[in-house]
Amino acid sequence: QVQLVESGGGLVQAGDSLRLSCAASASSSHNMAWFRQAPGKSREFVAGISGVGVGTYYADSVKGRFTISRDNAKNTVYLQMNSLKPEDTAVYYCAASSYYGVRHSGAFGSWGQGTQVTVSS
Repeated sequence: QVQLVESGGGLVQAGDSLRLSCAASASSSHNMAWFRQAPGKSREFVAGISGVGVGTYYADSVKGRFTISRDNAKNTVYLQMNSLKPEDTAVYYCAASSYYGVRHSGAFGSWGQGTQVTVSS
């Protein structure tokens, strides 16, 4: 399994932007995704990207505001988050899967430890 480490979280105000990074321990062609989990809620899919970075897909709640990308030369996946809202507050996780287009957490075999994003109103 690939090891994943997220970074870039923090405390921002509504309307601000933030970029999260997910560094992989080795070169990987896995399909990647970001999930998030708010206090008292289940983990939810945010965005996914194919192994070569051509295909992307998003949750409706972030479409048009968040952009997922990857730099395979750096073994890193990014999540650019713009126009942040208080309801985006959560711990954000990156995950790796052998499947593209899936949104349920059970399809992802490798997970990072998460990074906290807090958006104040």
